[in-house]
Amino acid sequence: MEDYTLLTSVVASLATLAYLKRWLWPDSRQLKRIPTIGPTAPIISYWGAVRWLMYGAEITQEGYTKYKGRPFKVANFNRWLVIVSGPQLVDDIRKAADHELSFEEAAHENLEVRYTAGPSIAENSYHVPIVRGQLTRNIALLFDGIRDEVAKAFHDQIPPTDDWTPVVAHLAIMQVVARATNRVFVGAPKCRDRDWLDLSIQFTGDLMHGAQIITQFPSFLKPLAARLFTRVPAAKRRGCRHLEKIIEHRKACLEQYGRDWPDKPNDLLSWLIDEAEGDERTVYNLVTRVLTLEFAAIHTSSNSFTHALYQLAAHPEWAEPMRDEIEQVVRREGWSKVSLDKMHTLDSFLKESQRYYAIGSVTMVRRAMKDFMFSDGTVIPEGTFVGVAVLPMQHDPEYYKDPDTFNPWRFSDMREKEGDSGRHLMVSTGIEYHPFGYGRHACPGRFFAATELKLMLAHVVLNYDVKAEEDGVVPPFLQFGQNTAPDMKAQVLFRKRQQL
Repeated sequence: MEDYTLLTSVVASLATLAYLKRWLWPDSRQLKRIPTIGPTAPIISYWGAVRWLMYGAEITQEGYTKYKGRPFKVANFNRWLVIVSGPQLVDDIRKAADHELSFEEAAHENLEVRYTAGPSIAENSYHVPIVRGQLTRNIALLFDGIRDEVAKAFHDQIPPTDDWTPVVAHLAIMQVVARATNRVFVGAPKCRDRDWLDLSIQFTGDLMHGAQIITQFPSFLKPLAARLFTRVPAAKRRGCRHLEKIIEHRKACLEQYGRDWPDKPNDLLSWLIDEAEGDERTVYNLVTRVLTLEFAAIHTSSNSFTHALYQLAAHPEWAEPMRDEIEQVVRREGWSKVSLDKMHTLDSFLKESQRYYAIGSVTMVRRAMKDFMFSDGTVIPEGTFVGVAVLPMQHDPEYYKDPDTFNPWRFSDMREKEGDSGRHLMVSTGIEYHPFGYGRHACPGRFFAATELKLMLAHVVLNYDVKAEEDGVVPPFLQFGQNTAPDMKAQVLFRKRQQL
């Protein structure tokens, strides 16, 4: 017994030392050559980490202004984050192989994916080619269903009235996005199930909050922490109760009739069942995969649209050019994916909103899998996290004229001036435009997201008048570390469109 107690004490002491070493001396000696924004000394650097949580966007801009085109670093609580900018270094990240700079390892460690989403997601990303392939190829076939769900969801969330009605914008938009997304993910009528929608929306918070808890524990305690101190396992069990009968029915039809069984639903759940092998075919793992994709789809699109809606409400005169274009295109060609692609002002408005707000001050985050040398000679050691100063780059006059002005027709004017090459489309990525990432790890679902967002904006401008709570005032965005988000509580006034 005494030996066991001694062994336990030794293990606990070693774990504590490893934990403290990780938090108090995170690679600082190896990264000294890279300039720092904020304090660098042990302990004191944690004040820099606190400031990063509160003022991430301002700190990123400060580093960009001082070291444009060169790497700099900022303190996080458990590591240093190296931030780069400029075409040369951004392209270095784009071209780096996964065994050099890994997108997946960075995402998995930041979100503790092995312990939140689970090992099946961490070790087998078969859903990515499904999103990139089947989802993108089926957008035209699914178009009418998405448009139908957008219209029904807006009517339920914001019933058209002749009087101005205040609406908490972000909450309403999340519901619309969740319904439109689930129309494609699990089909109707499940996409309208209130409890399923609540779970789809809440799962993001459950997963992110769970990751924050789990990361506080040493590796050998993380599985236990995930089970005892997070809501993720309960969320997955709740998801299984919703989808178990649907999944078992589809699997039975697949086994009896093959892949093309009669009346087979054309949605993400069916595509996942078709491609799943071994343990991935269990209800639990299929539900986990669907919820993980909900996490990737709902909140990013909701934030993006809410930013755009705040701008439209502050400048309601911008609705008219979009209305005119939409109505002209629909009169000529009706509603389709092809006709939606011809609504250039709609596309430009949303792309400008993504440029102006970005999805965070730093994106394209990677984990160095070995010592990595950038083309300017800077070396980051194995284990370092590195990302791109996206918000400052998208507000740099070197890349955009009057970058701090929201110009809704910026990209449609560029398309008209330079020819419709596709370079200025919302879904196009580039060296200075990173809302969807850049290179082979660019968001595989961006074509679906763009279709969904454009249908939502088209529905708003055709069916509603909107205005801000205070005339011309756009609510300021929120920030938490490198993440940004729209004001979650701000209201927008809606009424039924008044025809002239």
